[in-house]
Amino acid sequence: MNDPVLVEVQNVSRYYGERPAIRDVSFTIRRGEVLGFLGPNGAGKTTTMQVLSGNLAPSSGRVLIDGHDLLDDPRAAKAAIGYLPENPPLYRELTVDEYLDYCAALNRIPKPQRREARETAKARCGLKDAGRRLIGNLSKGFQQRVGIAQAIIHLPPLVILDEPTVGLDPIQIREIRNLIRELGRDHGVILSTHILPEVQATCDRVQIIHKGRLVLNDSIEALAHHLKSATLVAGFRQAPDIARLQALPGVTAVQAEDESRVRIFFDPALDPTDAVVRLATDAGWGLHEIAPEKLSLEELFVELTASTGNTTEAAA
Repeated sequence: MNDPVLVEVQNVSRYYGERPAIRDVSFTIRRGEVLGFLGPNGAGKTTTMQVLSGNLAPSSGRVLIDGHDLLDDPRAAKAAIGYLPENPPLYRELTVDEYLDYCAALNRIPKPQRREARETAKARCGLKDAGRRLIGNLSKGFQQRVGIAQAIIHLPPLVILDEPTVGLDPIQIREIRNLIRELGRDHGVILSTHILPEVQATCDRVQIIHKGRLVLNDSIEALAHHLKSATLVAGFRQAPDIARLQALPGVTAVQAEDESRVRIFFDPALDPTDAVVRLATDAGWGLHEIAPEKLSLEELFVELTASTGNTTEAAA
């Protein structure tokens, strides 16, 4: 991948007193990449977002945004960020145009260029006909669009979206997902969420955080490796001999689903698929189905975060 690195997070930790909220977190994001940031409530997602956006200083470690150190050169680093927090910072008594003009000024866009910046942000977020409407009168989905528009009005290289689809109906969720995918073409995007289908539908890469530590950082394509459990499901026209299946090299257990269908557990280093096919053919069991059983992203998420004990984050 030749796209430039927009974000470098280097061994970042954040403590509240002696309690770690995030510990030794490191990752990078490139332009044109949508990163899904997953974790159960209290795992450290929001604290990480606050550190990345410059709203919270790390206790240790370093964050570079578009080449600028967030602590040493905060103005330049923050100018490269567009941030939509979980609760969008909207002024309900303003119209969409008034609010976006205000956001353009906050982001130091020169006055002659603010109208063009506003209209571009509205067009990208599907708000072209909503400029004169009061924000307080908009639906939740359109309010989220306004929140995203304020985050991108200054064309930042990095866009951070914290739970952007919470409280939306299915149609609104689909529209926001499409918008996020479009943003991912020109920006680097971090999507913080606990909604698993959101990541699969919109992201190029996924990270899972649990108890303040990253427990997974991989591309969506590479997840195929993680999402394959060492299990086969096999169906036969005649009841198979469970003992003979269990005796095959690599097979650790065989569970009968019904008289003619079984689940075969095996050592991942010794895939018994070919041996099962040969045995079924020789025994005349009439094998008509055999396939690896895939783990869903939800099951992987639960597996990676299933350890007991309370989460360690104090403020997210």
